[in-house]
Amino acid sequence: MKSLIRIKSVSKQIIPALLCMVLAFCMAPVLAQVKTPTSPRFNKDLAETNLNFTLPNGFREIKPANSDDFDYAIELPDADFEIWFQTKSLKENKLIKLKNDKQVIPDSVYVEMGRWQAAAFKGDDKYLTRSIPQRSLAAYGADAGKTYLVNLPDAPSTKHYKYAMIVMLQKNHVGTLEAVCFANELGPGFFKNLSIAQGCIKFNP
Repeated sequence: MKSLIRIKSVSKQIIPALLCMVLAFCMAPVLAQVKTPTSPRFNKDLAETNLNFTLPNGFREIKPANSDDFDYAIELPDADFEIWFQTKSLKENKLIKLKNDKQVIPDSVYVEMGRWQAAAFKGDDKYLTRSIPQRSLAAYGADAGKTYLVNLPDAPSTKHYKYAMIVMLQKNHVGTLEAVCFANELGPGFFKNLSIAQGCIKFNP
């Protein structure tokens, strides 16, 4: 019950701003320092999913706490803000097996991945989800996308962060991108940090 009250309270605070938050992440790219990832694994995954990544200004590479599920991570130093990434190729156009052993058709992978990740973080289905507007998808070369906002339990697996915003983007028959933004507050500082990272990754034409 306390968990439900908490998510409802947070919902009232962020629902009016959630669309703005999505647009901030999914608008046209901003200028960034030209720096490609040093992770061979992530570079391989980017090539397989036809994605392009540029490290945002002020961010630095880190190792994701869950390196089994996530390929790569970045943080904004001294800001309590991190983004973890994972990708999945859809080029073979066949049923995809997810972490929960569920097999899904390629066109719905982004939905099922988002749901699974949100439930895995929270342990239940009390999270907020929104579809990403088409004009924002177009800026990232994506065909579909959703966001999932989760109140995190206190856990070392998520480095004791309080909130996670899962951004799912998919280019049909090419690849799916999951970017998870971790933070300890959802106020102006969060939106500012998110805007710095906007445009760091997108599907190539």
